[in-house]
Amino acid sequence: MGRMKQIDVKRTLALTGTFSFLCSCSQACLLPFLTLYFRQLGLSPSMTGIIMGTKHSITLVWSPAAGLLSKRYNKRRVVINCSLVFSAAAALLLLLLPPVGNPGAQSSTCNTSNLSSGSAKSLIDLTTSTTSQTLPTSTHREFADATSPSNSVSYSEPVPVPTKPNQNDAENSEIQPSKVDSSAVPSSSPTVLSVVHSTVSSLVSAERNKRSVNSSGFLASLKEMEIQNQLFFLMLIIVSVWEWMSAPLEWTVDDGLYEYLDYADASDRHSSTEVWGLLGGAFGVGGAGLVVGQLSCLIVAHTSRSAVHFYFYAGLAALALPVAVYLPLYLNKKRDRANGLLKAIQLVHSSPQALLCAFTILLVGVVNSAVENFLLWQMEDNGSTEVHMGLSLALALLSQAAFPLLAGRVSKLLSPGRVLVVGAASLGIQCFYYSFLWGPWMALPAQVLSTFSSGALWWAVGIQCEDVATPGAERSVRRVYSSLCLHLGSALGSFTGGFVVQRFGVAWLYRGVAVGLMAWCVCLPLLQWKAPRQRRINYSRLLAADASEASDSESEPERDWLDKAMEDDRGNNNYERRVGHLN
Repeated sequence: MGRMKQIDVKRTLALTGTFSFLCSCSQACLLPFLTLYFRQLGLSPSMTGIIMGTKHSITLVWSPAAGLLSKRYNKRRVVINCSLVFSAAAALLLLLLPPVGNPGAQSSTCNTSNLSSGSAKSLIDLTTSTTSQTLPTSTHREFADATSPSNSVSYSEPVPVPTKPNQNDAENSEIQPSKVDSSAVPSSSPTVLSVVHSTVSSLVSAERNKRSVNSSGFLASLKEMEIQNQLFFLMLIIVSVWEWMSAPLEWTVDDGLYEYLDYADASDRHSSTEVWGLLGGAFGVGGAGLVVGQLSCLIVAHTSRSAVHFYFYAGLAALALPVAVYLPLYLNKKRDRANGLLKAIQLVHSSPQALLCAFTILLVGVVNSAVENFLLWQMEDNGSTEVHMGLSLALALLSQAAFPLLAGRVSKLLSPGRVLVVGAASLGIQCFYYSFLWGPWMALPAQVLSTFSSGALWWAVGIQCEDVATPGAERSVRRVYSSLCLHLGSALGSFTGGFVVQRFGVAWLYRGVAVGLMAWCVCLPLLQWKAPRQRRINYSRLLAADASEASDSESEPERDWLDKAMEDDRGNNNYERRVGHLN
């Protein structure tokens, strides 16, 4: 009891929830919009897929390795603080890269109406003032009429020109601006259109020269490459460094907090951090979408409004630093997480039901990569702005967080295996729906299905973890699904999905992954029925229930059943050891 008085569980849970909320909010402000930023810079879908696939691959390998090293050298707090600081700094480096090509034409959120009212108007004013110094006074009025904002697209008033008497009446009456002859203006001055063309060309050349100066240094050393390839390799390097900095954060914090609560015999309350993480993600992605969507295309000179996502990410990471200082972390040297993860892989491999669940999560990771990487591209092509995108993604996270309210009723209607099938099928239906978007808000109804495609799916995975895991290995088995299988599938899906979008388009990518996942959902119940079901006895829960519910009048056959089950399990373990020794 003395140990329990030294630990304030409520304060620990409050700090844990706050930190999880801030970190998830920080990541949600940027990560969902990251591939959209790549598109605005001018990267192709295949390049985007390679970058995101590399990002998932680094997380797959580096997260468990960094967690093990931080525990071995007792540097968890240092790793957490450094991860917050350096990941924010690495993300801001992406803002230094200049766009290539004409990214404004790829973004429907900054359409031509905004450009005509802003930068195009300044261009017209500049050309008017420049030409007024070279044209004669008699042509000032005609040029001003031709270059006014109302006539910037087509000329509505004809320009009278001297013609010969024997020409056609239709040709004598008026002439289109595209057919203006050099005789229409004095020979001593250039024509109106030639002056406009030369002025615009000089402006474009100046802009290109400015970009070439900004792209000096490393890009200048790669003269043989195209500018798009240069940008791609720079982006790949920066994102890789960024992921190396941010990947250890979640794993390290989760280990330290869980071991601290486990020391206080309150590890069952550690799951509340997941709910706070989902709420923080919903607040971050929805808030960032609303704020950025209300801004103009350029918030400062040569700074697009997409940069606000990066500033939000860095600012919220800075707010999480003071909370990280007071996080209660505990180091349990008796538990080896590396051996625990290897043992969890062996447990999953030895159970046919667990293998089916692992392969399902692998496919879910492939499909999730398609949604995460290219859903905003599909929404943008159908007229959605950051407001539509942010609110749609926020609704998906809130729907996922609401599933615990339905878990009791779902468990009475469906077994965990059937819930796994329903969750995967719901994700397939979502993807098939995304391929037929036709308006800005049309993605919103499908996000409600995230209650099953994410919430119910991971609830079923948690039940599977309890069935296959030995006492104390539940979290390690869950990490096999949530970290290894999921990130492996996301990496594979990102690499292949980018090339599919490059060749066939986003809509066909969603139709393909939807058909593949639905085909697996048809086969999965049959495979689950044929696979033998092995459920291990969780002695800690069984003994806890026996201590709380048992009475003096408990029948002896029930006690005999418990003893017999324990003896059978010990006999099976001894048999496995003998077989392993003989092999």
